[in-house]
Amino acid sequence: MARVVVDVMLKPEILDPQGQAVQRALPRLGYQGIADVRQGKRFELEVEGPVDEAALARIHELAETFLANTVIEDFVVKVEESVAAGESK
Repeated sequence: MARVVVDVMLKPEILDPQGQAVQRALPRLGYQGIADVRQGKRFELEVEGPVDEAALARIHELAETFLANTVIEDFVVKVEESVAAGESK
């Protein structure tokens, strides 16, 4: 099996209040030098069979129509690694 990751982030021009809240809290928690924080979503899909162009096209369609709101979010689809049956991380 292979793992395909879909990372979804707000588009740069969209306000990210959750990221801003984290950014404001960091100095109070002792973390200095962080200029910006953007919060997103990560989806890990375990794919049966080979991850060929057809499989990636289906996953791209899934991300575009279901996982991301493409009006305000961008997404990236990438093959992360092979996963052996029964293996957990």
